[in-house]
Amino acid sequence: MESSGEKVVAVIMVGGPTKGTRFRPLSFNTPKPLFPLAGQAMVHHPISACKKIPNLAQIFLIGFYEEREFALYVSSISNELRVPVRYLKEDKPHGSAGGIYYFRDLIMEDGPSHIFLLNCDVCCSFPLPDMLEAHIKYGGMGTMLVIKVSAESANEFGELVADPVTKELLHYTEKPETFVSDLINCGVYVFTPDVFNAIEDVSSHREGRANLRRVSSFEALQSATRNLPTDFVRLDQDILSPLAGKKQLYTYETMDFWEQIKTPGMSLKCSSLYLSQFRFTSSHLLASGDGIKNATIVGDVYIHPSAKVHPSAKIGPNVSLSANVRIGAGVRLISCIVLDDVEIKENAVVIHSIVGWKSSIGKWSRVQAEGDYNAKLGITILGEAVTVEDEVVVINSIVLPNKTLNVSVQEEIIL
Repeated sequence: MESSGEKVVAVIMVGGPTKGTRFRPLSFNTPKPLFPLAGQAMVHHPISACKKIPNLAQIFLIGFYEEREFALYVSSISNELRVPVRYLKEDKPHGSAGGIYYFRDLIMEDGPSHIFLLNCDVCCSFPLPDMLEAHIKYGGMGTMLVIKVSAESANEFGELVADPVTKELLHYTEKPETFVSDLINCGVYVFTPDVFNAIEDVSSHREGRANLRRVSSFEALQSATRNLPTDFVRLDQDILSPLAGKKQLYTYETMDFWEQIKTPGMSLKCSSLYLSQFRFTSSHLLASGDGIKNATIVGDVYIHPSAKVHPSAKIGPNVSLSANVRIGAGVRLISCIVLDDVEIKENAVVIHSIVGWKSSIGKWSRVQAEGDYNAKLGITILGEAVTVEDEVVVINSIVLPNKTLNVSVQEEIIL
């Protein structure tokens, strides 16, 4: 960096209870950002990546959840990483850029030279120090992480065109109807404090137009954007698109993995991606066992220290066992997330599934799915405190909390 004294802060947007609706039934009692992937809260992965940024002064989480829902987590993660983490609750929606502008005084209190902005529901390797280095070299106001995807899936995201040599952002459009580019926005950015001036300009411009409309009532001015509140500013449509091609925004391409965590199915896939990343970053978190003193472990598996697993069980690949889980003799687990206080009894099988907190799976039962992460019933989900009785088979189904299944079900949503 230009000088060793320059500070950096990071902001992680965590959304709110009205945002994670596609994540139900897993977000009924737990905020989506605290749902565990690879044994750690979803938001833990971007937070621990921020810890690697040089001269990091503070991390802010911004969202609509009640402060009490994050208080315990924020306190423990601050102590664990020895970096201040604060949760800031928005009073109302301000948009992806308006949210950071609303808290600009707090974000700027350490006088940072750079501000990282990350979305919590993004799963990637977060190459933040490399991104910061590139950003300083470019000399612009902001740099965004981008990745190449298939042409078929590109229109689900923000598509962009970048100069192949200078990496300048030349054109940006959010979820276009026609194909623009196979380069997409990853939802990870680094800005200089000048971004606050750009956001303020949008608000002032909108306020000016609102005043003009009151004076002239010129009907042609009416449109969706003109009806937005002056303090509601979207990063993509209001900042990225207008500033593209003006030598202010640049791109940094990742060649690593990247996914968006919108649904429970994608959380299972992303848990797998993080588990495989642990091999290189946190190998001490991965379990091992040969079936003699410990259970047989296949591939990447996380087992919480408080979990009790019978030595005759076979676990993996892509399995995450949370606190106080009890796994009986002969149990087989493949590609699943098993949450706190679950009991899986002798000879049960769980494949491509998420087993909710305090649930119980009986002897010789099977809970499984095809493992299509994008399909609505592509994985089986048991909500909190679901009981699957002995010798019951549950396939490609979603079971809401506090249900008892004593008959087999397939491709059903049990309300």
